[in-house]
Amino acid sequence: MRILYINHYAGSPRHGMEFRPYYLAREWVKAGHEVNMLAADTSHLRQTNPELKHKYQDEDIDGIRYTWCRTPAYPGNGIKRVINIFSFLGKVMGLSGRYLREWKPDVVIASSTYPLDTVPAAFIAGKTGAKLVYEVHDLWPLTPVEVGGMSPRHPFIRLMQWAEDFGYRKANTVVSMLPCARDYMMQHGMTTEKYLVIPNGVDVDEWQGAVAALPAEHVARLDELKAQKRFLIGYAGGHGLANALDFLLDAAAQLKDAPVTFVLVGDGPDKAALQQRADELALDNVVFLPSIPKRAVPAFLARMDSLFIGWRKLPIYRFGINPNKLFDYMMAGKPVIHSVEAGNDMVKDAGAGISVGAEDPAAIAGAVRRMVALTPNERGRMGAAGRQYILAHHDYRLLARRFLQGVLERG
Repeated sequence: MRILYINHYAGSPRHGMEFRPYYLAREWVKAGHEVNMLAADTSHLRQTNPELKHKYQDEDIDGIRYTWCRTPAYPGNGIKRVINIFSFLGKVMGLSGRYLREWKPDVVIASSTYPLDTVPAAFIAGKTGAKLVYEVHDLWPLTPVEVGGMSPRHPFIRLMQWAEDFGYRKANTVVSMLPCARDYMMQHGMTTEKYLVIPNGVDVDEWQGAVAALPAEHVARLDELKAQKRFLIGYAGGHGLANALDFLLDAAAQLKDAPVTFVLVGDGPDKAALQQRADELALDNVVFLPSIPKRAVPAFLARMDSLFIGWRKLPIYRFGINPNKLFDYMMAGKPVIHSVEAGNDMVKDAGAGISVGAEDPAAIAGAVRRMVALTPNERGRMGAAGRQYILAHHDYRLLARRFLQGVLERG
């Protein structure tokens, strides 16, 4: 089977995020399918973008043919990003001849955060008789309206709304990463039989292979804290507004009497402000450490007693959440403190830790005290339950098979 996977921001192990398209495509290639990943050369998500000498450039990555499309660079979310989007869409249409004559796909997947790529995907699928799949990451344009404050009457929002509705109507299958979005999608033109939930997942082999060592700075600091017999609660990831770390700091201020230290590893736009806030609160129970390579994250998580992930109170989360960070936490086999208000809660479903409300420092502090009071065996059972849940529901080997099987079943 030939699969054309259109994802503006597709990444790879060579380039960095986003990884989902790569992991799914790699499993399909292993199963004997041909996959052409069609992506822009410029993405704000990648650590390294490919360098192109021509308008298009093919590259083989683990058996996947990546076709990079040259697009203009953009800073932030302004007009230059909109120009970048339309440049990519134009490049996709410019390459459609390849798929109409030389390499006719059996499945065409439209899979970018914004829904506008449903249009060229539907054109190619319609001309070749391929099955059309609309893969929904986030609900756009609802997300920029509810979270970003954009007016639903803004011309760009209206255009994206039209494209989203078009995708729901035209697609043979709508693959949603959000587990609670079916009713919303049906309100916008999808029929219920098209709906297929395929969440994000983990590459199990990465957890079974060699793990990169932690930097010496991190090892020394963690050794020092362990020698002081501190209970370590870890956080690994971005330090941005969405991560609700300000509420964690407020919780830490209520726990100065407890033998607990919060270890925050990573970087992000709000890290300096968080460090200033910790200084203002005189938090000697919070340690900030630099970011580490992805391959070293398991080594950091393994040294923690528990892990924290938090969310802000945002209405958009009513459709569900699907965080890669939480998959890593649960694969590490550590009990999780989850501060959340959403349509789903994997920590609660798996019995993998303690869940409390979002934006509630007192509840977070209470969860920490409860976690510390548990026996090592009780925390171990939580961690083991979380790992087993991920292996059963979020292994990319299983998700890739479910994805294609679901597409074929939906005709």
